[in-house]
Amino acid sequence: MRRLALLLLIAVIALSPLAALAADAVPTDKDSVASSRAVKLSEKLRCLVCQNQTIADSNAELAQDLRRQIHEQIAAGRSDDEIVDYMVARYGDFVLYQPPVKPTTLLLWAGPALLLLLGVFGLFRILRGRRAEADAPPLTAEEHERATRLLAGEKGKELS
Repeated sequence: MRRLALLLLIAVIALSPLAALAADAVPTDKDSVASSRAVKLSEKLRCLVCQNQTIADSNAELAQDLRRQIHEQIAAGRSDDEIVDYMVARYGDFVLYQPPVKPTTLLLWAGPALLLLLGVFGLFRILRGRRAEADAPPLTAEEHERATRLLAGEKGKELS
């Protein structure tokens, strides 16, 4: 009996972390059109906490609140554009998973291309510098003899 109780205790302790991974149950909508609109809108908006996930993919509390706001606004009869405009007005262009190209987001869109060009330019400069070093003329017989003397330790003769 003690063994059974011990095994049961071990199983409960071992499986307890899985309870933390369980998500909250989300009530299903009876209106499938509104539900699909909410999903599409959720995929267009970025989770401000996770930043690399849409609010549809995120389990953060803020993402859940944003999804709830989307459902409320759909129920209120707002169009998709009105809902997106509301979110942008409230959280800025950063909330959009694909922000528009405009002066404030230009660096965001051009940044990767600029970094690539900078990397290619730096690589070109490094390789060009190595080629110049490799193309140096070989030592003359006199320079070779002088280097041999320096390495041998005959410094006195070189000072004159």
